[in-house]
Amino acid sequence: MSFRDNLQHLRGTRNMTQEQLAMLLGVSRQSVSKWEAEKAYPEMDKLLNICNLFECSLDDLVKGDLTDHVPGGTFAVPSNGVPQDVIGYDELMRSFANRISGGVVLIIMGLALAALLEGTSPFAGSDPDALSVVCFFAGVALGLAFIIPAGMERAAFTHEHPFIEDFYTSNEKKVARRDLSQALVWGIALILGGVVTAVLLQTSEGIAGFMFFVLVAAGTGTIVRFGMLSNRMDVKAYNDDALDDVDLEGIDDPKLRERAQSKKRTSALCGIIMTSATALGLVLLFIPNPFASYFWVVWPVGGVLCGVVRSAMVFLGKDV
Repeated sequence: MSFRDNLQHLRGTRNMTQEQLAMLLGVSRQSVSKWEAEKAYPEMDKLLNICNLFECSLDDLVKGDLTDHVPGGTFAVPSNGVPQDVIGYDELMRSFANRISGGVVLIIMGLALAALLEGTSPFAGSDPDALSVVCFFAGVALGLAFIIPAGMERAAFTHEHPFIEDFYTSNEKKVARRDLSQALVWGIALILGGVVTAVLLQTSEGIAGFMFFVLVAAGTGTIVRFGMLSNRMDVKAYNDDALDDVDLEGIDDPKLRERAQSKKRTSALCGIIMTSATALGLVLLFIPNPFASYFWVVWPVGGVLCGVVRSAMVFLGKDV
């Protein structure tokens, strides 16, 4: 049997569509289609991944006959024709939302403790703000300890699985939108509650600041978490974002290739803008000049310019 026949047989034993196999291998559906039409051949790393997935040897896959080979059910897909989450996308995105929102809460709680302990000193003669500063940086460090690994894990997942089949049902999306709307109401209410509490307790600045940041942390964490849980269901947006990380040679659809090229151009322009902003900020910071105290302005300006570039590309139909 040929590689094509073996691949089609193995895919059939797992009830996999071409899209599902493509997701597991981190390629486009068009690539799998070309393999099975014998118009292209997978690279060695993809061949090895296929062997691991279907529990067969490389020789048997390429030159043997796997008609009688029945792989285990680790990655078996139900045969009811309904799209399935065969790569753990939902679990990863839920974890990502929890860790990012948790990191944001920890950073703001560091501010809360810093406000509460401002002006207090654990030792006689020490800086009265030392403990406050320590709490602030501890909150930032703990928050980043959640955020950075989560971002790296998601980036690695996106690189490995750049194309996801939309398996969410309309009811699941409806529930997510409802939960997000409720989270927005509660989150905004908590933040406003923090403002009101700070005003009512203004005679005690430390407690007022602490309660303000605690309620802001709760409100912000709620909004961030449910916002990300809702966004995870926008599979089209995930696939579009993943185009930045996809090898153009693996994209056979002309429209999809053009979109990928456009997104890469847009990302390159934004990279140039932010690199230039960073260089300008360092110049303003370290070279004596009357604008040294405003060095930080260059990054927000750079972010706005990136937004303008992306909007212009969408408007011109170059990045859709």
